[in-house]
Amino acid sequence: MSLFGKVETDVEIKASAEIFHEVFSCRPHHISNVCPDKIQGVALHEGDWGNEGSVICWDYVHDGKAKVAKAIVVEAIDEKNNSVTFKVIEGDLMEEYKNIKITVRATPMGEGSLVHWTLEYEKLHENIIEPNTLLQLELDLSKDLDAHLVQA
Repeated sequence: MSLFGKVETDVEIKASAEIFHEVFSCRPHHISNVCPDKIQGVALHEGDWGNEGSVICWDYVHDGKAKVAKAIVVEAIDEKNNSVTFKVIEGDLMEEYKNIKITVRATPMGEGSLVHWTLEYEKLHENIIEPNTLLQLELDLSKDLDAHLVQA
């Protein structure tokens, strides 16, 4: 069994790709206002919102437990493709994974968008399961954020 893996999923939303991307790339601290049951807070530790190399800390609920993830918020921002990549560097996920990167890309589709989530990881040992529940959290977060953006 490989310690390296990748899980991916898509979700269709009604919001525009540009607006959805802008929230994740430049205003992730607003997500806790929209989805407080999933994201309790997002704090900037280094750098500036919306800049590659910035470090942010996410307080979130995963599998019914309050957790923390410190991430290089923007390992990469791709404005052209509405994509942002987060590399987790500290926190609860590091108890199971040596490395984990989360990429979210929004692609215009009809009157809405297709949001594609990718989680690339390296497990600490082979008994760790794939992060499918974390991927589900990202899907649920996308749906909640979409409902808020469409309402606004």
